[in-house]
Amino acid sequence: MISLPRFTGFPKQSLTFFRNLTKNNNKMWFDQNKDVYEQQVLIPARDFIVAMGDKLKKIAPGVHADPRVNKSIFRLNRDIRFSHDKTPYKTHLGLWFWEGQRPRMECSGFYFHLESNRFMLGVGLYVFPKDMLETYRQSVVHPKHGPALAKAITAIKINKDYYVGDQHYKKTPQGYDPAHKNAEYLLYDGLYAGVELPVSTELFSEGLVDLCFEHYKKMAPLHHWLLALTERV
Repeated sequence: MISLPRFTGFPKQSLTFFRNLTKNNNKMWFDQNKDVYEQQVLIPARDFIVAMGDKLKKIAPGVHADPRVNKSIFRLNRDIRFSHDKTPYKTHLGLWFWEGQRPRMECSGFYFHLESNRFMLGVGLYVFPKDMLETYRQSVVHPKHGPALAKAITAIKINKDYYVGDQHYKKTPQGYDPAHKNAEYLLYDGLYAGVELPVSTELFSEGLVDLCFEHYKKMAPLHHWLLALTERV
């Protein structure tokens, strides 16, 4: 029986890579350091995805944890076609664990973001697909789903380090009551919770999986509400 690699933490060189990439964000430098990226960032990222995916099944049984680029690993290359910033590479690692039957970026899930000096965790759905937005709004004011949403957000906000976003619209959508107790969430075009964490010793050890899981579990009520939402669309 072949034993799979076990996640033992991100090496400190992974942070050094992103620190240097920030200073040298060009193709020539990246090509010269591509092996460093693959060895010090991609390999531990894949091991983390496998370990984290197994752990997340406790709170998200249908979670997808696929250790490939454009699956659970976001591409490092930036889309610069419509951006004023023409630097070719992102200066962070982004990982995504999603649950649901829709395309991966149309599902709620668990996000991991690593930079040279910090990392962030998120839970939810960053931007609602067009066909989901109206169902979301109806759910916000629904006599059953609305209170369930408020309860989920209240449970998350008990931890003052967590934030919930994201307001996009300035006016309550036409046909909805601006005085409704959940009216704030009618202004959102996505719904997620997150926390920003300092670099700590856990990042460089297998303990990172448990650390992330504890935060994901506390923010999971929002994921469960959104998962039910996507199944109603």
